Amino acid sequence: MSADFGSELDGQVAIVTGASSGIGSATAESLASRGASVVLAARREDELEELADRIEDTDGEALVIPTDITDDDDIDSLVEATLDEYDRIDILVNNAGVMPLAHIAQADRETLQTTIDVNLSGLITLTHAVVPTMIEQESGHIVNLSSVVGRFLQANSSHYNAAKAGVKMFGDSLRLDVAENGIHVATIEPGAVDTELLDHIPDEEIQEGVKEHVGSMDALAPEDIARTITFVVTQPERVDINEVLIRPLDQVQP
Repeated sequence: MSADFGSELDGQVAIVTGASSGIGSATAESLASRGASVVLAARREDELEELADRIEDTDGEALVIPTDITDDDDIDSLVEATLDEYDRIDILVNNAGVMPLAHIAQADRETLQTTIDVNLSGLITLTHAVVPTMIEQESGHIVNLSSVVGRFLQANSSHYNAAKAGVKMFGDSLRLDVAENGIHVATIEPGAVDTELLDHIPDEEIQEGVKEHVGSMDALAPEDIARTITFVVTQPERVDINEVLIRPLDQVQP
């Protein structure tokens, strides 16, 4: 008998941060297509509502909760609203991120702090808020989005490299603490992905160089990462995929 892939995640609840675009949006749609109820978290409510409509048009279930991942009150509200609606949290996809690349001498302190707050501190804080529920359930998946530059060096990226490397180390250490509670922890490290993150690089020269680099290859699409995340969270309970480095075939440098 063939598996019913459309219902693998029936009854499960997934929080996806950074769900308003790119990898987050694609991941939410992918998880919903497998039967999960998805909680859409990001700052841009209009985009979240549009995503929820698309999911519901295909008989999926979505809950929109506008969230600033750097705001502790927003994080608490996200978790509380999810539990109020569904009484469980099975999957947390920590995808929210920014990539304001700049030479350290030209970067202002607000940019440096925001890079750490969004990519690392917010991820840790939300995980901290979700883990007690997963421990009580004795099950769960935490999927953290790092980057190829969390493993390999890249110029004009010291603050971003540090944040993404921190994500990797946080996930590895977290697994030591929660595996005994039935909680799986995975780190996804994408290479070049064609998303709007490239447009957020404040330095025009650096942005142009990065876009030229990404454009020189057959870059990944957000859906490629979404499929990878869905694969990770649909494995048998005994399987814990700890880390996935995924790059375009023709990307041989970070």
